[in-house]
Amino acid sequence: MNIDLQSTAGRDGWPQPDCHCASCSRLRTAGISHGPIRILIDDVPLEKCSRWQVPGGYDVRSASGRRILVAGGPGDRPEPVAETVYDAALLDLVGCPDHLGRLRHAGAVTAATEVVAVYVDHRVPSPAELERRLGFWMPQREGPHRTLLVGGSRSGKSAEAELRLAGEPYVTYVATAAVPGDDPEWAARIEAHQRRRPAWWQTVETTRDLAHLLTSTSGAVLVDGIGTWLAAVMNETGAWDDPSRVAPRIDELIAGWRATTARVVAVSDEVGFSLVPTTPAGRAFRDVLGYLNQRLAAESEEAALVVAGRVTELP
Repeated sequence: MNIDLQSTAGRDGWPQPDCHCASCSRLRTAGISHGPIRILIDDVPLEKCSRWQVPGGYDVRSASGRRILVAGGPGDRPEPVAETVYDAALLDLVGCPDHLGRLRHAGAVTAATEVVAVYVDHRVPSPAELERRLGFWMPQREGPHRTLLVGGSRSGKSAEAELRLAGEPYVTYVATAAVPGDDPEWAARIEAHQRRRPAWWQTVETTRDLAHLLTSTSGAVLVDGIGTWLAAVMNETGAWDDPSRVAPRIDELIAGWRATTARVVAVSDEVGFSLVPTTPAGRAFRDVLGYLNQRLAAESEEAALVVAGRVTELP
């Protein structure tokens, strides 16, 4: 089956007429234009192929009988026909990247399925950013592979971690934050993270045995985050007054990080940009977390800094 991608933008193209967003402005300045979606399947226009409507799109047959799952439009999540493995999937990966993970989880999309991003438009900042994201989702990455994402508060580091694993069929989300208790603001933060995660991800709440989880879990693992894990372990070991007490637990975590066979993305706080803490406990936490971040980064295939939602890969 030959899929000829003549153009894959949304119905109004990219840049969109009379749109002054940064994404469209960048393309106009560069003299780049992507036309509305036009795809040929074995030389037949996609809209003229045999097709049956499914929720969120179409089940399409090529002239040779190949099965293609196609999103009906931007934001649509096409539902697969039961027990069908598709030869190709044309999906809105700009707006619904997690739908690829769901289709893989259901077995409708496999490693042999050709996956194509369609309806690409100004919902993504640039073609370069789209290519960066597609690199995380296609093809599936096998473990072991470790990524450390660091950033300040509200930098977008958690969203970036979730984005990187959106196309994975099985994700274990490791929530290291303590139960909020009577803190409504902290509870709201945790709830916001929960709403953002795909429903088929497995959530494990742990503040202690992170090293064992890393060595005993396969597939993809998202750890959010290292800072809250460290705070809990410092409480447990009484390391606020004597940071050396936490050293064995850090060594244990690094050993688990090194030995994992999973694809792991971990989120941690970058503490080097802030003011020097005014309390001994604050300075102890900053120093230990900075040291831990260095050790994790040294054992990672990838590390990146997230600032204002922008990502800088670290060499």
